[in-house]
Amino acid sequence: MINEVIIPILLLLADIVSTAVLVQVVLGLLISFNVVNLHNPLVSGIWQALNAILEPMLRPIRRLMPHTGFIDLSPMALLVLIRIVIILLVYIGNHYG
Repeated sequence: MINEVIIPILLLLADIVSTAVLVQVVLGLLISFNVVNLHNPLVSGIWQALNAILEPMLRPIRRLMPHTGFIDLSPMALLVLIRIVIILLVYIGNHYG
């Protein structure tokens, strides 16, 4: 059962979070370079939703990582952690499911 139901759901959630991290990084760059504006209600809504979802995952990583100035490497660290979780889930699914 774990191999057929739970692991595919967890893999899907990991992919969704990975996509959200990438969207947040790209949107952050677009905001930084004034390509899009936070005064736009759609952009502001997307930015606030992404921050509400991802900030609880990024905050502990930011506390552990050294301060690098203007570059925030916590999204990259989160993507690496998600990839490790995916590898572990696939391993568990193949060997114990």
